[in-house]
Amino acid sequence: MRAPPPGRPKAGQAITLKRSEQPSPPSAGRGAGGRRTWWLWAASLAVYAFLYIPLAVVVLFSFNDSMLNAQWVGFTFRWYGKLLHNGEMLRAAANSVLIALLSSAISTVLGAMAGLAMHRYRFRWLPLLVLTPVAMPEILLGVSLLLFFRQVLDLTLGFVSILIAHITFSIGFVAVIVRARLAGMDESIFEAARDLGATPWATFRRITLPLILPALVAGFLMSFTLSIDDFVITFFVAGVGVSTLPLQIYSMIKVAVTPEVNAVSTLLMALTLTLIFFASRFAPDVLKGHG
Repeated sequence: MRAPPPGRPKAGQAITLKRSEQPSPPSAGRGAGGRRTWWLWAASLAVYAFLYIPLAVVVLFSFNDSMLNAQWVGFTFRWYGKLLHNGEMLRAAANSVLIALLSSAISTVLGAMAGLAMHRYRFRWLPLLVLTPVAMPEILLGVSLLLFFRQVLDLTLGFVSILIAHITFSIGFVAVIVRARLAGMDESIFEAARDLGATPWATFRRITLPLILPALVAGFLMSFTLSIDDFVITFFVAGVGVSTLPLQIYSMIKVAVTPEVNAVSTLLMALTLTLIFFASRFAPDVLKGHG
C-alpha cells in the first residue's frame, strides 16, 4: 500500500490544528461590525434617556419637600397625603375609575364579538370598520364624537358621553388582541367539535371561550389603561360638571406644576405600568403580535 504523502493525515486519523493555525473568533469590539454595534447601543441609550428621564424627574420631585420644582430641598411624603384631602382630585379619580371599569367591560364584550367576526367572516370592510377609531387621530375622533353627540343625538355632554367615547376607541384594541389569539389556534379543534355533534354555543362555551380568555383579560386591562389615561377625546366630550383625572391634572398645571401634580402623576404612572405588566403576563404572545 502506498504511504500518504508527507503532511497528509492517514485514513482515520483525526485532524488537529496547531494553536497558531486555529482561526480566532471575531472580536465584538473591533472592525465594522463592532463599530455598528457601538453606535446602535449609543443610539438606543439616547432614545431611552430621552423617553424616561422626564418621567424620572416627575417621580423624584413628587417627594421634594418644597413647593418649587427648581431645587431639591428634602425627602417627604406630604404631597401624597395632601391628595387624600383634595376633594376635587378624589372625585375626578372616582369618575376615572368608574368610567374605565364600565367602558373596559363593555369594550371587552363588543371587541370579542368583533374579533370573532373578523376571524370567521372574510369581509374586507369589517377590519377597516372596526380598526378605524384606532388609527384615527385622537383630536379628529374627539371632534367627530362631539358633533355626533350634540348635533345628531342631542345628548348632554357628561358622564354618558365620556363612557360612549371611551368604548368607541377601546373596542378596536380588544378586537385586534382577540383576533390575533384566534389566528394562532388550530382550526381542527373546532372541526372535531362539530364532527362530534357539538352545537355552536357548546363549542364556544367549552372550547373557544377558555382559549381566548387570556386575550379577553389582556384586552380588558389594555382598555382600562387607555380609558384612565385618555385626555384628548375626554376633553372634547366631557362637558361641564364632570371631570376625570387627566382633566383635573390639566386644570391644575395651567396655574403651576406643583409637587401635588407630580404626586398624582406618579400614582397614575404606577397604575398604568402595573396594568400593562399584567396584560403582558396574561397574553404575552398576543400583545407581541405573534398570535
